[in-house]
Amino acid sequence: MGGATPMEALSRFAVDTPLVLWLLPLALLPFRASAQRVVPVAALDAGPADPLSRAIGWALRIAGSLALAGLIVGIAGPYRRGETVTRTGIGAQVSILVDRSGSMNETFAGRQPSGAEESKAAASRRLLGDFVGSRAHDQFAVTAFSTAPMLVVPMTDRHEAVRAAIRAIDRPGLDYTNVARGLAMSLSQFGAQGGTVSRALLIVSDGAAVIDPRVQGTLRAEFAKIRPNLYWLFLRTKGSPSIADKPAGEDTPQAAPERHLDLFFKSLGTPYRAFEAEGPEAVAAAIRQIEALERDPIPYTEQRPRRDLSWVAFGVALLGLLVLVAGKLAEADVRRGRRGIPQAAEAPSERIAA
Repeated sequence: MGGATPMEALSRFAVDTPLVLWLLPLALLPFRASAQRVVPVAALDAGPADPLSRAIGWALRIAGSLALAGLIVGIAGPYRRGETVTRTGIGAQVSILVDRSGSMNETFAGRQPSGAEESKAAASRRLLGDFVGSRAHDQFAVTAFSTAPMLVVPMTDRHEAVRAAIRAIDRPGLDYTNVARGLAMSLSQFGAQGGTVSRALLIVSDGAAVIDPRVQGTLRAEFAKIRPNLYWLFLRTKGSPSIADKPAGEDTPQAAPERHLDLFFKSLGTPYRAFEAEGPEAVAAAIRQIEALERDPIPYTEQRPRRDLSWVAFGVALLGLLVLVAGKLAEADVRRGRRGIPQAAEAPSERIAA
């Protein structure tokens, strides 16, 4: 933007009616003829030099030229073209994957909400809505999953649309949690900027998900290619096992799905962090930590609309006209100061503009 050549800068300007600009030579008329009153005098050679009068004369000619040029350019309709400007801000591309299984409709205490209680789904929607838009240049995608994934909104910097999409995830979920297909869809939302953009995949889930060993290899390849920072916001029901707890009996994905999902995430080779939250306050604290961690430069585009510039041209014309009007009002009638001299005695050898 700052390195634009003069020709590139000039190409950003245009007019609605270019044919009107053919009238611009008329702006030279004030240098050929004067609109000031002309009176006859005997001779100018006998008088002293008057640089002030010459300066005023030139100022009036320039003002007349500017007035004509400004009116012509203003009628032509000048404007600056709209453009797309790429800038750099602080933020990240965040793909949010929200669990919509049936257990998300329960509270953190493991029961159906009543009164002022919030379900885990309602609390996550409210707090994620506050997270979106806290920084101007973050980009978000939202995917919901239960039995099958559903793309709610693709990657965008339109934060109001993202908040609306999060609020729209209020339908009762199903019992089955297919996190593998949800992860695949969330990963597909990242753009093609490569390593120039900080990427984060945020999973909001209460666990109970098992990834089929047959698709684990595909997911590993996708994570290795995109390498997002992976965050799991584990909405833990009070009294349920932690993701770090090893079961007393058989240690299988079916017996301890949250533990084995955590182990799978740790094996991906991508930056990973899990947050266990047993209430809305813990969810809010985890989201604040994630926001603080994702503070890398991110390029973003800024759309500049077309800008009308006719007011500048008409302003220049008005300034020139005001100078001409002031000069006209300041004219002096030389003949009024010569009431005792007959007009016949005036030698018409030279004529000046008074």
